[in-house]
Amino acid sequence: MRVRVAGATLAVAALVPLTAWIMAWPLEKAAYLAPVIVVAAAAIVGLLILWGRVAWQQLQETKRPRLVAALWLAGIGLLVLLTFLGVKLPREH
Repeated sequence: MRVRVAGATLAVAALVPLTAWIMAWPLEKAAYLAPVIVVAAAAIVGLLILWGRVAWQQLQETKRPRLVAALWLAGIGLLVLLTFLGVKLPREH
């Protein structure tokens, strides 16, 4: 139980300054919002775990898992490359 409490304390101690730095907030404001920050971080991690498991199960059930994995990686690589190159998609007004 002590390890769990220590881990949670370290997670909050890391999340609050990180959020303050990312959002350009004063540390005091981030400390006030620490419960909201922790709940939001837990929700994000939970969603990532859920969708990761769904993707893994679907990958295992497909007939050609190597092809599907290669296409996923190619799509993610394309998104990263286009973002790095600064390509902007056209917007309709």
